[in-house]
Amino acid sequence: MKMTSKELRQKWISFYEGKGHVNIGAVSLIGDGSTGVMFNVAGMQPLMPYLLGKKHEKGTRLCNVQGCVRTVDIESVGDASHFTFFEMMGNWSLGDYFKKEKTAWSFEFLTEVLGFDKDKLRVTVFEGNDAAPRDRETAELLTALGIAPEHISYLPKEDNWWELEGTVGTPCGPDNEWFYPLGEDYVEIGNDVYMQYKKTENGYVPLENKNVDTGFGFDRMLLFLNGLSDGYKTDLFLPVIEKLEALSGKSYEDGGEEQRAMRIIADHTRTTVMLIGDEQGILPSNTGAGYILRRIMRRAIRYCKSLGISSDAMLAAAEIFIDRVYDEAYPLLVKKRAYILEEIKKEADRFEATLVQGMKEFEKCVNGLERKNEFMAKSDPSYIKETVIGGKQAFRLYDTYGFPLELTEELAAERGLSVDKTGFDAAFKEHQEKSRVLPTGQFKGGLESHSETATKYHTATHLLNAALKRVLSPDCYQKGSNITDERMRFDFNFPRPMTEEEIKATEALVNEKIKEDLPVVFREMSLEEARKENFTGVFDSKYGDVVKTYAIGDFSKEMCGGPHVERTGTLGTFKIVKEQSCAAGIRRIKAVLQ
Repeated sequence: MKMTSKELRQKWISFYEGKGHVNIGAVSLIGDGSTGVMFNVAGMQPLMPYLLGKKHEKGTRLCNVQGCVRTVDIESVGDASHFTFFEMMGNWSLGDYFKKEKTAWSFEFLTEVLGFDKDKLRVTVFEGNDAAPRDRETAELLTALGIAPEHISYLPKEDNWWELEGTVGTPCGPDNEWFYPLGEDYVEIGNDVYMQYKKTENGYVPLENKNVDTGFGFDRMLLFLNGLSDGYKTDLFLPVIEKLEALSGKSYEDGGEEQRAMRIIADHTRTTVMLIGDEQGILPSNTGAGYILRRIMRRAIRYCKSLGISSDAMLAAAEIFIDRVYDEAYPLLVKKRAYILEEIKKEADRFEATLVQGMKEFEKCVNGLERKNEFMAKSDPSYIKETVIGGKQAFRLYDTYGFPLELTEELAAERGLSVDKTGFDAAFKEHQEKSRVLPTGQFKGGLESHSETATKYHTATHLLNAALKRVLSPDCYQKGSNITDERMRFDFNFPRPMTEEEIKATEALVNEKIKEDLPVVFREMSLEEARKENFTGVFDSKYGDVVKTYAIGDFSKEMCGGPHVERTGTLGTFKIVKEQSCAAGIRRIKAVLQ
């Protein structure tokens, strides 16, 4: 029964096309909002309107292999069978055939096309309850196909009733589930759902049209066909695992934490490729689906570090998924190849710039907790050891070092600790409130708000400051600034008006650094250390013993307390609109970002 992923994909589609179905292809992984979930988590989800009665333009018999994303159990990824991206082989009847045809075709595909032993198959059906009767019909049809009655089990709603949890107005109904032995255990390989009802707030009502929804796990089926028990040894992952072995010099077969790290990197990179390369492709951000993507990517980057390799391993893995594994099934990935790799590189650079410092900060949190516990235990034998990292500390890791809360929680769990999530939420809310209500003029760095646009302008003042030092004189220093969402105003010392050529050269240099998409790297250090590393500041008296610094490549190094973007490439185009006198020996530039 040995079979490649590309062969299995083709066999599924060909079989159901031979039964009068139309291959509708895979649709976006991003949910359309109709079911209240962020990603498509089931193959049938995009077909919800048609299962509820809407006419599908391609008819009443449909099939495909649909990608899905599931991140609720992301902590389980790292074992042999959990994935954040997976595929479902599906076929549907929209008010066309029903149980008789479906049981026969599923049995035929499993036994005749894939070669499963019918005597090893086990099937479960719905036992019935107050809402719906016992599904004797399906059991009788299965027996007629040659499945022994003792291999058919009646199970309750939690086992053999399908519905999309947390939703209302969606189709649902009894199902029969197919099982096959994997080692010593029987494992589900797929199910046939008979959608006879619609879920309402008050229970279930019959659907006008009876539908069939079949879903067989693509990744899991490959395990059975190839006699494997480890999902990362199928050809969906094996070339990536081999690449990670080559890069790290470690062996996957040695097991342990190194094997787990390889699995996480491989899985999360695959999901990253699929989400960025999707037809509604998303990018890492701090909200919504983009936040989930960022969390996945940063988790993979951390495990690259634990394996002793750079985040470039994600790029190498991504290339394999695009060029060798999914090139035929997802041609859009090939078209978006350069874009996908570029965005992975950008996010990796952003996180790597602060990861080392963030890990140091996390260790400070842990060490501080351990010192407190040790001290208290000596003075009070009844003292109960504290095992919770404070919410404000977790928020600092998020706000300053880009650590998603879940990453801090995972790091804490590895040390036998937890995180005060309520405290984190409170710190987050306090931060938002401060950003909204601080009166004009009280923001650091001359900002009138902490909006995204104002943050871009503030970062641009760093570039302008560095450019003026290079174009005019190393003795040019910032003397003040004022920033709104519409423009930036920047004051600096210089004895004469700038020439037109100097204005153009300054503008060009700033835009050159924006185009280079330089990382904006934050670090905290002592004032003495900052001076040794040639960071500049405006008013020394305002700095304490520990200062915040921001480096933009090798171009700009400043002590600063204001908000900044993560990379200069997000700033747009810098344009000087006016250069004028401000006071004796002080010039003023007004500029905009377009």
